[in-house]
Amino acid sequence: MNVGVNYLREHMPNSARIHYAITDSGGFSPNVVQAKATVRYLVRTRTLPELLQLLARVDKVAEGAALMTETTMKRNILSGDANLVPNRVLEELMQSHLEVLGGPGFDEADYAYAARFQQTMSKEEISSAFHRTGKTIESGEMLCDYVLPLDRPASTMIGSTDVGSVSWVVPTVQAQSATYTIGTPGHSWQLVAQGKSSLAHKGLIHAAKVMASTAIDLIRQPALIDAAKQEHKRQLNGTPFINPIPDDVQPPFPGSH
Repeated sequence: MNVGVNYLREHMPNSARIHYAITDSGGFSPNVVQAKATVRYLVRTRTLPELLQLLARVDKVAEGAALMTETTMKRNILSGDANLVPNRVLEELMQSHLEVLGGPGFDEADYAYAARFQQTMSKEEISSAFHRTGKTIESGEMLCDYVLPLDRPASTMIGSTDVGSVSWVVPTVQAQSATYTIGTPGHSWQLVAQGKSSLAHKGLIHAAKVMASTAIDLIRQPALIDAAKQEHKRQLNGTPFINPIPDDVQPPFPGSH
């Protein structure tokens, strides 16, 4: 298996990631090769075509390991998302509404609340947050109560969302609003703890206003929708959408079939 892992490292894009968890080791007895085991892999890369190619390689590595050990391998897909297809027409429209609205409008209580959380964060986490937005580090800045420019350095931060699959089918745009303290790590207790705070609610309402005002413009100006559709077609450039979740896959809920 190490040979296969090394092969993947040498033949996968630098932006790709493969995460895994052994969900069933097969048993608890030491010094015994168990009859079966289960491992879950999460394969991530920047584009849908790259994902499908890399997934095929991961499958081949697993099949090769099974051949070497004279065992069998069964593979199931549990979930999958495509990358987000950008739409410049919709992005510029939404940016114009952001600039009219300005920031979420945080008050002194919000800043005091944010200060308590930022004390738990490292200098690296805070500087990384500024780096992702292309903004110069501002000492003591705790909340983003202003609008960032639409065009800024590409972020190295990647995530997963089912909105990506939607964006392959219809023109799509997303709003990003400040809902937590600058420097808050993703998937952290700090992020969860701020979820019901006043500043989080203000950021949420702010995003809803931006989305609603953008939608109103699209309803009132059908030409914008036509332009967004043309941009969507240009971005896809003839690349077909292949759903990373096959039609026969069901959600892995307990007791589901």
